[in-house]
Amino acid sequence: METIIITGSSGFIGYSLSKYLLKRDFRVIGIDMHNGEGEQKRLQDERLSQLIQFKNFKSVCKDLSEDLSDLKEYFNESNYVIHLAATPGVRESNRNPQKYIRNNIVAFSNVIEMAANSNIKHFIFASSSSVYGLNGKVPFSEKDSIAHPVSLYAATKKSNELMAHTYSHLYGIPSTGLRFFTVYGPWGRPDMSPFLFADAMLHHRPIKVFNKGDMLRDFTYIDDIVEGVVRVMQGAPEKKNGEDGLPIPPYAVYNIGNNHPENLLDF
Repeated sequence: METIIITGSSGFIGYSLSKYLLKRDFRVIGIDMHNGEGEQKRLQDERLSQLIQFKNFKSVCKDLSEDLSDLKEYFNESNYVIHLAATPGVRESNRNPQKYIRNNIVAFSNVIEMAANSNIKHFIFASSSSVYGLNGKVPFSEKDSIAHPVSLYAATKKSNELMAHTYSHLYGIPSTGLRFFTVYGPWGRPDMSPFLFADAMLHHRPIKVFNKGDMLRDFTYIDDIVEGVVRVMQGAPEKKNGEDGLPIPPYAVYNIGNNHPENLLDF
C-alpha cells in the first residue's frame, strides 16, 4: 500500500482526489488547516466527515506556514506529496496580500523543504492558469511566457513554480506543477461562478459580470482534474543528464484544462 500526503485535503480538489485514491486502496495522510468561514467551513467539515470514514485516511490539522518538523514522520513514510493547500481567489489576493504570501509562498517553501529531506518519489503541486497573466495567445501553452502576472495570486503561483524548479535542480527531487483551469463540479467552491450565478438566480438577484463579460474560461470538470493528477503522479520526470553531461532538473509543468474556452456571456 503506497502512502500519499495530500495537503488541502478538505478543499475541493484535495477532497475529490483523496476520495478517489482511498477507494483504490492508497493510504492518504490529509493535512489541512480547516480555517474556512461560513459556507466554505461547512463544506470543509462535510468533506472531512466523509474522508474519515475510510480506514486508510489519516487527518492532520496543521498550519503549513508554521514549523513542520513535527510532521517529519509522515513525510518519511510517504511515497508521494501532492501539495494542493493554498488560498485561492484573484481579486481577494489584491486586497489581502499578506494572507496569500503566508499561505501560498511561505507554506509552499515549508512543504517542499520537508519533501526534499524525505525519500518521496514525486512532489506534485497545484499551480494555476492565472500565471499566464497578460499573455493574449490562446490556447495557452506551457512554453508561453509567464513573465507578466496581473494579480498577487498569480504571482504566488509563479513563485511556487520557480521554487520547485530550484529544488529539483539542487536536490534532484522529481517535481511537477499543474496549472489548473477553472475547476467545477460537486462539492465545489462556493465562490466560483457556477454557484454564484445559481444563487443569484434562485434569489432573484442580478448576476455580477466582471470586465463587461469580455473574458474566456476553460471550465474543467473535477473528475478530469483528478484523473490528470493521478496520471501525472505515477509519471514522475526522469533524472537524466544533458548533452553537456550535467544533470537536468527532473521538473515538469502541465496545463490541465478542458481545451475549450467558453465566453463568459455565453456561460
